[in-house]
Amino acid sequence: MHGHSYRVELCLRGPVNPETGWMVDFAVIDDAWADLHSRFDHHTLNDVAGLENPTCENLCAFIWDAISKRIPQLATVIVWETADSCCSYHGESA
Repeated sequence: MHGHSYRVELCLRGPVNPETGWMVDFAVIDDAWADLHSRFDHHTLNDVAGLENPTCENLCAFIWDAISKRIPQLATVIVWETADSCCSYHGESA
């Protein structure tokens, strides 16, 4: 077994609210990510329910499934496994 220090990017797409100047408040993104972070950080990903085969590709889809329910503006999830190796996921319909 070996470990990684992944970097995750959540990319959103949509109109900016003219009153707030935001598409989504960063606090909403932080809250959605916090749930996953607590399940991932310093844990064996193989032991996370639904992520028994935690490849970079499967991790992208797992994160998409969790975050897109809370943030419908989610357009892409990018998971960096190393400084020069990553995977991106755009949902099933992309």
